[in-house]
Order: sequence, then C-alpha cells, then structure tokens
Amino acid sequence: MLKKVRFSVVQGFWLLIFAYSAALMAEITWRYRSFALDANFLMIKQSEIEALWWYKYAFYVHVCSAILALPAGFTQFNRYLLKRYPRLHRVIGYSYVLSILMLAAPSGLLIGVVANGGILAIISFELLAVGWFYFTWQATRSAFRKNFNAHRDFMLRSFALTCSALTLRFWKVILIYFFQPNPMDVYQIIAWLGWVPNLLLVELIIYFRNRGRQSDRPLETVTPPPSATRFRQFI
Repeated sequence: MLKKVRFSVVQGFWLLIFAYSAALMAEITWRYRSFALDANFLMIKQSEIEALWWYKYAFYVHVCSAILALPAGFTQFNRYLLKRYPRLHRVIGYSYVLSILMLAAPSGLLIGVVANGGILAIISFELLAVGWFYFTWQATRSAFRKNFNAHRDFMLRSFALTCSALTLRFWKVILIYFFQPNPMDVYQIIAWLGWVPNLLLVELIIYFRNRGRQSDRPLETVTPPPSATRFRQFI
C-alpha cells in the first residue's frame, strides 16, 4: 500500500513538472505567434536581422521546434508508456529525435554564432548545440543497434540539454532578482548555467545507476587453464 502511495506521489510530481514545463514553453512560443521581426527577444536583435538574411528564419525554426522537443522528451522516460504502448513510445521518440536533429540543433548552432554576451556566451551556445545533436544522434544509433542501456544514457544526456530552455530562464530570474548584474554579464553566466549543471547531474545519475547495475551482476567463476592445473599437480 505504501509503495503504491509513494509511486503515485512520484508520478504526480513528474506530471506536475511536465505540465508546468509544457505550459511555460507554450507561453514562450506564444509570444512569437505573429512571426514579427520585433517580437520580444528579437527587439534587441535588430542589427542581426538586418545584416544576416537567415537569422530570422533560423530563430523561428528554433523556437517552433523546441516546443515539440521538450514535451516529447518527457514522455520517453515513462516506463508505463514504454511497456504498455511501445509503438507510441517509438513514434514520440522519432518526433523528438527529428525535431532536434533536423531543426532545433542546427538552427541553434546558427543563431548561437551571434549570441548576446560576447565570445564566452557564443562558445557556450555552440557547444550546447553540438552536444545536443551528438547525444541525440548517439541515442538514436544505440536504439537501432538494440543497445538499450546506452540508448537510455544518451537520451538522458540529450534531454538534459533540451531542458536548458527552461533552466536558462530559471537562472536568469534568480540572477536578476538577487544580484542585478549588467545585462550582458547575465547572458555570459546563464549561457553556461543553462546546461552545464543539467549535464553534470545526469552524468551522476548515469554513473550511480551503471555502478548499481554492475554490482547486481552475479560473480563469474573463473576456470583455470589446463596448464595451471597440471602445474599445481607438481607442487
């Protein structure tokens, strides 16, 4: 009974996080529903819009594809969905992978070249885009090879970077509320805080889970080679 209650609480907590994250991403995307060139964040990117013909297209591709990746990624770690509806799990997984590999990561790589905050922020956003693509690609590759342990590990890494869309904004609110730094300094800091702690946390989870998996393996009895057996007979 206690186990059922605990499971329900954990499940409810994740559902709450999922609902909040989906609502936040929808609200962020809704700001750009007009596809105007001066909407919200684009108001401070007018020089890039005027100088680079591709910037506005890459920006809107990034915004629209990111809203697909976040809710799709959340569902990939639901064991009930995986066991009960494996086909649905795969369909959602394909939508997650394609939205990142074909749209979100490449467009993020493009707009990251002219990110606010100078060279430090640019390096961070470029590493984020490359890592996002790489982890997602490796997760897909592992699934096709039926190496599901590696698939899960790489999906966790990929999703940690997907969540940077949320954690970046979380850290921005914290920094501005408590420290009121210079706006460009904020971009330099949150460019790294948005994804590095996420990835470190996931690496810890993967490390302890894999260590537990190895400790659960039965010890193998090693049979000595015949030469060793014959040697002992002479001792």
